[in-house]
Amino acid sequence: MASGDDLPDDDPGEDLERARRAERFKRVRDAHQTEMAEDYVELIADLIERKGEARLVDLAECLGVSKPTVNGAIQRLQRDGLVSSERYRSIFLTDKGRGLAQCSRERHRVVRELLIALGVDAETADADAEGIEHHVSEATLEAFRRHLAKSRRRTRRQRRN
Repeated sequence: MASGDDLPDDDPGEDLERARRAERFKRVRDAHQTEMAEDYVELIADLIERKGEARLVDLAECLGVSKPTVNGAIQRLQRDGLVSSERYRSIFLTDKGRGLAQCSRERHRVVRELLIALGVDAETADADAEGIEHHVSEATLEAFRRHLAKSRRRTRRQRRN
C-alpha cells in the first residue's frame, strides 16, 4: 500500500474545479443572506404604494409569520440602513432600501417575464420568480433580458407580416 508521500500531486484542474465549486456555494449562501432583506424591502415598498404605509402587523400578515419575527427582521434591516421606524409607527424605506426594493422588483419582473415566455402560467411564474430572483447572477439576468428583447422583436416582425 502506498504512503501519502507516494501519492501524486493534486491535479491543477481539480484544484480549479474545487475553487469554482466553492465559489458557487458561497454565492448561494450570500444570496440566502440577502434574500430576506430583499423580500422585506420589496413588500414594504408594495404596502406603501398600495396603502400609504407599511405596518409591522401588515408585514406579518402578508408573510404569514409572527409579529415578533417581523420585528426581529425590521431591527436587522434598520441596522443595515434599509429601513427606519419608530415604536408603534409605520416602517419607511431609506434611500438604500428603496434602491434595493427597486432592484429586487426588476429582477423579479425579468425572471417572471422569461418564465411566461417559456410557457409557464402567470401564477406559477410569479411564485417561481420569487425564489429564482435571489439566485440569478447579473450575467444570467442580462442574458434573460437579451432573450426577451429578441423574442419581442421577433413577435413584432411576425405581427407585421
